Amino acid sequence: MTYECLIYDVKDRVATLTLNRPERLNALSDTLRDDFYDALMKSAANPDVGVLVVTGAGRGFCSGGDVKTMGSRPVAAPLDKFSPKRDRIILAMQDCPKPIIAAVNGAAAGAGMNLAFACDMRLASSTAKFSQAFVKRGLHPDWGGTYFLPRIVGMAKACELIFTGDSIDADEALRLGIVNSVFAPEALMEATYKLAAKIAAGPAVAIQLAKRSLYHNQNVDLRAALEFETFAQNITRETEDSKEGAKSFVEKRPPVFKGK
Repeated sequence: MTYECLIYDVKDRVATLTLNRPERLNALSDTLRDDFYDALMKSAANPDVGVLVVTGAGRGFCSGGDVKTMGSRPVAAPLDKFSPKRDRIILAMQDCPKPIIAAVNGAAAGAGMNLAFACDMRLASSTAKFSQAFVKRGLHPDWGGTYFLPRIVGMAKACELIFTGDSIDADEALRLGIVNSVFAPEALMEATYKLAAKIAAGPAVAIQLAKRSLYHNQNVDLRAALEFETFAQNITRETEDSKEGAKSFVEKRPPVFKGK
């Protein structure tokens, strides 16, 4: 599939969505947003995709909104005034039943940092930088920054990062829990695909329901969380993969899951 501002590839049950405006550090133009949303929805619906990887072309992951074009954008359509494409993208990422891994290969600034937050896991190059750069442009955070950041680093640190717009490096991001792991630049994609392959080989129904439970249960009390877990567990117990998991345990061999 060909897009104007995104490279899309599916291999071994892993869909890779590469933001492809390297000359602008993959700033989020309207076309790139449209391309990303379309590829995201196609990946979510494709039974041959088990995991999504999001990364950037060139030396940056995503520099956020395209500041150079902000002053020349047309008046937003009515839908975009209360449900802009950026919000629909973030919600679609959380609603996507497949796990999403960000391979942060360089700068992730403003909306770019928050796009990485909307992924379920984040692996980073040692050259990656993160910043809530909105304040330096006189802007309020969007793309979910005020939702994701306090949940990851705590309120006080989120306030500091958002109020100052200061940049942090990959090691600091790892210490704060923003990223799962840090790798040398040349090892990042290999490590990302190794993790993606491991997840893609797992029981798809159980993993997809676990993703839904994790996000659902952030915002409910314990009783509601337990009820949702029971609902999900009852579904997985009826799958072929559940039977294969038990059988492989008894036979002392690795399970071979089929996603059914």
